[in-house]
Order: sequence, then structure tokens, then C-alpha cells
Amino acid sequence: MLETGFFSLGTPGRLDEDLAFVLAKAAELNLPKLGDLGPVEGRAEFARRVARTNPPAPEGIVAEDFTIGGIPARRYQPQGGPRSKALLLYFHGGGFVVGDLETHDPHCRALAADSGSVVVAVDYRLAPENPYPAAIEDGIAALKWAAREYAGWKLGVAGDSAGGTLAAVVALHARDLDIPLALQMLIYPAVDQRGDFPSRVRLARGYLLTQADMEWFTEQYFIGRANPVLEPDASPLRAASHAGLASALVLTCGFDPLVDEGDAYAQALKRAGVPVRHVRLEGSIHGCLGLAGYVASGKAALAEVCRAWGAVAA
Repeated sequence: MLETGFFSLGTPGRLDEDLAFVLAKAAELNLPKLGDLGPVEGRAEFARRVARTNPPAPEGIVAEDFTIGGIPARRYQPQGGPRSKALLLYFHGGGFVVGDLETHDPHCRALAADSGSVVVAVDYRLAPENPYPAAIEDGIAALKWAAREYAGWKLGVAGDSAGGTLAAVVALHARDLDIPLALQMLIYPAVDQRGDFPSRVRLARGYLLTQADMEWFTEQYFIGRANPVLEPDASPLRAASHAGLASALVLTCGFDPLVDEGDAYAQALKRAGVPVRHVRLEGSIHGCLGLAGYVASGKAALAEVCRAWGAVAA
């Protein structure tokens, strides 16, 4: 079972030393901004970066590419087959603009290896070519597919950053579609497009994800719509009710511009009676999961999601 409660890891207000080094090195390299590169080259640049900093992939996992109603996906399971009847849908991060099956491959392999379950990574459509709500439609399609093809199995949804937003939205739809979920894992999600939380101002620059980055992602994702988009499919914190949702792991980072709204979502779920494990990595930053090859908090984030899903999938 999921151990619930609030867990603070690290020292509040103090940036982890290994991350301070990474940020200093990034500033020294003067890496190009993804928004300046544009969506196509931005995707290639993002892939190059995480390929250097991702954790090593565990052995003993079989991966198979397939499609879910035309949506590319990748299924992971231990060699010899799953040890438990549990399936996790994973949605990658990247602001709904960048990221793909490759950028989050090691994390999905780790989840499958640690839990002995099936993990399916969903390569949902990206903006600006396919703006909101295309990603939501793909997430719901994947949910319905999983409920149909793995009837009777424990189902979960997970994602980081934009993928965490998508996982939260899919969990809302699962409740409304009466599709039972065993767990939702939301890793530093954006949950309110109004964007007026203090951390978005306090941490607007200097911690990899900047206000300029968020504005660019938002412009691509919601192209053709007046901002902010406050309906639940865009801003799940503003759903009319969070009652009846799946148990949740909400992971936030103390130096992430999205920390306040992630914390607020954990509290909203708790107030609605949802069992919540809320873990705040006090000295960490947005995107730490993609730095798990180098920084301790990235390794801790990966360990948290693997532990939580393993406890539920067992």
C-alpha cells in the first residue's frame, strides 16, 4: 500500500550542492533556449541534453513499440513476462512541445524493472502542430485502451512536468468514466494555467525552467486560444471536485517555479479525501528526473516513483 502523508527531503531554502554545480555549469555553457530554437530543433536539443544526464537503463526489460489507435507507444515488461497484473501509463514531460519515447525510456524501464509490471509510454501528439486538447485526447484514448485490453488489472497513470499535468487530467477522466485507477503519480506538474502562484515569480529564472520557457510552451500548446485556459483539462486544480480520484503520489521540488501549485494540488486532493503521498525535494529543481544520472535528488525522485508504483502493483 501507498504510505501517505507529507515528506520533506532536504533542507528548505537550501539548493542542493550538486544542483548548484549543474546550474553554474549550464550558465557557463550558455545553452540555447528551446524557444529560440523553435519546436523542431528544440526537440532535438532537448533529446541531446537528457541523453547526457538521464540515469542508466536497467537490464532485463523487453521493450516493444506499437500503436494505440494510431498513437505511438512503447510497452515495457520484464523478460519472461510481468510478475504482477498491473499496468502503468506513463506520459513524458516537455511542455507539451518536446520530449518523446526516447527521452524517458530509462525511467520507464526502471519502473517496469522495480515493479515487475507492464509500463506503457504514450507518445502523445505535440504542439504547436497538434495544440490543446490533442494531448488530452490521446491520454484518454490510452486510458480507454488500457481498461479494455487489461481488464481486471490494476491500472495507474504517471508523468513528469507536462506529463504530470496530463496524468492528473487523465485521472479526472478515469473517475468520470468509471475506470478504476490504483494510483496517479504526478511529478512536478503544472495544474493551474492562471500562473499566479508566488513561486512562479520567486523562481522565474536561474533554475533551468524559466518564466520565458513556460510562456513559450504555453503559447505553443494553447495556440489560437485566449490565455489562461482554466477548464479542468488545462488546469486540473480548478476541477469542480477532486473527490473520488485515485490515490496519489505528488512530487514537488523546492526550487521549481511550479512548486506552489503542485503543493496546492496535493492539498486539494487531501481535502477531497484522496489518499496522498506528498514528497517535496526541498533542494531540487524542475526536471530533476532527467538529471538522475548525475544528481542525488534526481535519483531520489526516480526511487520515489518506483517505490510508490511497486507498492501498489504488488
